[in-house]
Amino acid sequence: MSGIYIHIPFCKQACHYCDFHFSTNLKYKKDIIDAICDELRFRESEFKNTTVQTIYLGGGTPSVLEVTEVDKILQTVFDFYTVSSNPEITLEANPDDLTKEKIVAFSNTRINRLSIGVQSFFEEDLKLMNRAHNATEAQECIEFAVPYFPNISIDLIYGIPGMSEARWRENLNKAIDLKVPHISSYALTVEDNTALKSFIEKGMIKNVDDEVAQEHFQILLDVMQLHGFENYEFSNFSKPGFFSQNNTAYWTGKSYIGIGPSAHSFDGKKRGWNINNNVKYLKAIQAGELPMEIEKLTVVDRYNEYIMTGLRTIYGVSLHKIETDFGPNFKEYLLKQAAQYLKDHLLYIDDDTLLVTRKGKFLSDGIASALFMVNLS
Repeated sequence: MSGIYIHIPFCKQACHYCDFHFSTNLKYKKDIIDAICDELRFRESEFKNTTVQTIYLGGGTPSVLEVTEVDKILQTVFDFYTVSSNPEITLEANPDDLTKEKIVAFSNTRINRLSIGVQSFFEEDLKLMNRAHNATEAQECIEFAVPYFPNISIDLIYGIPGMSEARWRENLNKAIDLKVPHISSYALTVEDNTALKSFIEKGMIKNVDDEVAQEHFQILLDVMQLHGFENYEFSNFSKPGFFSQNNTAYWTGKSYIGIGPSAHSFDGKKRGWNINNNVKYLKAIQAGELPMEIEKLTVVDRYNEYIMTGLRTIYGVSLHKIETDFGPNFKEYLLKQAAQYLKDHLLYIDDDTLLVTRKGKFLSDGIASALFMVNLS
């Protein structure tokens, strides 16, 4: 089973914290959609003997597309690929796009899962982040969508400057009251070349505080556990039966094709990424070329990736897999590097699997990087 990720590189406006590839100029929208369909056709042979289980339209903001445009892309997938009988087909959407009419229209397409970029139910947070929607739209779009889409995920951001613990709890309780079965929750991070970084450097906004973010994360764990959500990956919480199949495939090393400007692909042994420029992408596809760079992963690269993804998930890092896939010297190295973290109760071993404790969860990326192998000498 494999997946197809489709990057829609358009947004209504730029969020202050975002460093993803997108354009607020919709001038080339129709041409880019045609190019995405062409790229899907060009790359059919990569999944010749593979069944597609997940299709994910991300971005950018896929919900800025017309329903007919989304339909055209999905139809191309179904025309050229073998798709499973019950695929998970996700559309990322912003609340300001999800009118009642558009939700009904999307429900009549093949889309069966919405991932809604709420980020916060509070006006002051949304304004600080420069989101295109307001607090009322954040709530109403979910109320509209729930009857049509049983499988809904929402994004929430914590660690926002000025966000109190009480406001963060209220955000979480609002999501629970709205009965969404999946929540993805991320700490606000300051990326290079973003408006947020510029505002912080100029003293216009307070810097993000790691201690506050860690406190918010512990509240997140408590509230989600109390309401029956499983923390199956560091940032993802799900009711039983609602794990994201798409994201789980990434974390467990399944192959996927990335279509569209800046989209990444992976086949188990190499990674590829498309050029992150809409016009250059368009010109290449129109000339019948794939604007992709490819990196062949070394054994050490694959080991490091497995450590990073494994420690973020409930699946952990299988010591047996390390030994069989990479060799006994890798297992020996891993256990040596992990010894202090095991002693400090940040990691533990259960059934031959290395896992992060609750105490270690917020530090999991840092712990993973300490377990990476730079070279075998």
